[in-house]
Amino acid sequence: MQTMTSPEVQAHPAHDFLPLKGTDYVEFYVGNAKQSAYYYQAAFGFELVAYAGPETGLRDRASYVLQQGKIRFVLTTSLLPDSDITRHVAQHGDGVKVMALWVDDARKSWEETTKRGARSAFEPLTIEDEFGSVTLSGIYTYGETVHTFVERTNYTGAFMPGFVAKTGLVPQTNPVGLLHVDHCVGNVGWGEMNTWVKFYEEVMGFKLLLTFDDEDISTEYSALMSKVMSNGNGYVKFPINEPAEGKKKSQIEEYLDFYHSPGVQHIAIATNDIRTTVAELRRRGVEFLSVPASYYEDLVERIGSIDEEIDSLKELNLLVDRDEEGYLLQIFTKPVEDRPTVFFEIIQRKGAKSFGKGNFKALFESIEREQALRGNL
Repeated sequence: MQTMTSPEVQAHPAHDFLPLKGTDYVEFYVGNAKQSAYYYQAAFGFELVAYAGPETGLRDRASYVLQQGKIRFVLTTSLLPDSDITRHVAQHGDGVKVMALWVDDARKSWEETTKRGARSAFEPLTIEDEFGSVTLSGIYTYGETVHTFVERTNYTGAFMPGFVAKTGLVPQTNPVGLLHVDHCVGNVGWGEMNTWVKFYEEVMGFKLLLTFDDEDISTEYSALMSKVMSNGNGYVKFPINEPAEGKKKSQIEEYLDFYHSPGVQHIAIATNDIRTTVAELRRRGVEFLSVPASYYEDLVERIGSIDEEIDSLKELNLLVDRDEEGYLLQIFTKPVEDRPTVFFEIIQRKGAKSFGKGNFKALFESIEREQALRGNL
């Protein structure tokens, strides 16, 4: 089993009461898991590695586990008309239900967070099969989203007990160079950002890494505010967004209108070669936001010398930003479903530890153009 640790390895601080080893998996509740699994295999190059459903004795749902690099997506659909999964999909559309965190001790993780005020999603439980055991526990975060703590030190199977190894759906899957989850971004309602910043600080021991206000993230028409939370060793980062006052409706308001609650807005996925990754994703039909050609006219003056040819970035519509540590390249997909909610970011870090502040205006103007087409600006 591959580990989920990000490349920036640091020792756990002695005072870290919730040491996290990385993102274990992200689970989506979806309307049709088989078709969603096919999409992520064919378009994004994920490999189907495990399955649970009626054939494995699970009567109320079916789940497909996809993996690429150190990323695991679990796609789950209900087999019943009146289950929590069915209700979740009816209210939110396809969306992230679980951001699972890899830990050494799932029971202690649950105890430490619940005693600090977390609302329990489920108490610690251990499940077993011939490949060993996995201990799980869970707490709620914003909206209906759950953090599941996963302790899998003693497990050697494809995913976890209850699942069987599985391949197929797409005859041959070719990865596109996706490596690991860089960060997951959540959208919360008006005035709720600081409440959830406090939650991650006090309940989970995270630190405030960066703050962006409505002057940093604004256009002529809309604005938002964001704070980036990071756990003690830096393996897990959760930016949290809330709307800010503007002349028209912001992308956060549009998300909340269609998701009908706070939730995960986008997942940023790292690659070591964003040009190759994005070119292949485009070839497979993945749609990306675009910025005007004028973005590239003074790019070198704005961000300094870079390794890549500007024309190659312009051709793929890649964005570039620099901080004190280096620079990064990034691009954002359009929403991956009909509701304008969940999307993905592809990011390549060349030293930079930031989140592309210099691209916010161009990115948000691009999003506003899409909002206008949908009649939601």
